[in-house]
Amino acid sequence: MPDATPQSPIPRPAFESKIIAPAELAGQVRTLPSPLVFTNGCFDILHRGHVTLLAEARALGAALIVALNSDGSVRRLGKGIDRPVNNLPDRLAVIAALESVTLVTWFEEDTPLPRILDCRPDILVKGGDWPVDQIVGNREVSGWGGRVLSLPFVHQTSTTALLDKIRRL
Repeated sequence: MPDATPQSPIPRPAFESKIIAPAELAGQVRTLPSPLVFTNGCFDILHRGHVTLLAEARALGAALIVALNSDGSVRRLGKGIDRPVNNLPDRLAVIAALESVTLVTWFEEDTPLPRILDCRPDILVKGGDWPVDQIVGNREVSGWGGRVLSLPFVHQTSTTALLDKIRRL
């Protein structure tokens, strides 16, 4: 059971223990069962497409690591000056609370390659809008005998479309 904070007798939610700083990732990965699956993204406003992708990714292996773009990294992607809507600590907590996620971490860089190299996944997964040959880490994961997959979208949802809909209301 998680420790209570000195200010509150209520214990911290157990899912918070799934949030791992990048410097701790390599050490934590050694304790996880194989095959290890890795995916990444902004996961700004979580929607059905996100949770479906994460559940499908987890079904491919015994453990799932998710790496989130830092707030600065999201802004550099050109998604808009108001993105991310949710800050990194909030996005980490929401992703960590999902049953399908084993560990969640983040990256400050423009790509997740450093986290991919930290954990050396057996399977690298992205959503269907990513051709396999354009997935960051494809060369590295394939090089050590892993698989790289672009999972087809089951639900045609996106955070950008959701925000556009909200703005029209």
